[in-house]
Amino acid sequence: MLEQDIERRVSEIAKKHGWLSFKFVSPAQRGVPDRIFMKDGRIVFIEFKAPGKRPTELQDHIMRKMVDAGCEVHVCDSVEGGCSALSL
Repeated sequence: MLEQDIERRVSEIAKKHGWLSFKFVSPAQRGVPDRIFMKDGRIVFIEFKAPGKRPTELQDHIMRKMVDAGCEVHVCDSVEGGCSALSL
């Protein structure tokens, strides 16, 4: 399954469960996670990957900084992993 298919399917499922989701694009900062999910005060960032793929060194660096700042950040390479990150 392609990364974009996993992202699209998780986003669809999340929406059905009341999650608000936006594509996360930061023109001034490469390496940010793909999507932001929000529900009931919880904010979750997810970097989607094709099965078995890992984040780049830059993505790891940015996500580590986000976690250090108190953010919830996940890397998901399956629909099941994305749903699990959102407690679905």
